[in-house]
Amino acid sequence: MGVISIRLNRNEENILKYLTNLFDKDRSSMIKSTLVEKYEDLQDLKTIKKFEKAEKSGNASFMSAEVALKDI
Repeated sequence: MGVISIRLNRNEENILKYLTNLFDKDRSSMIKSTLVEKYEDLQDLKTIKKFEKAEKSGNASFMSAEVALKDI
């Protein structure tokens, strides 16, 4: 397990304190969950860009929710 040290300015420290109180998490858990969320955001953006490229070239298709749920 890696251990890191982060220097925060006063504003960043206040933001972290606010978020830890809001989500009832300790500082380490808050930073780790934020890191994972940022990574997920990047993966979502990658998927969106791939879809937009397919849509632009006419290779995108859609299905209704009923059809999608029938396959489950």
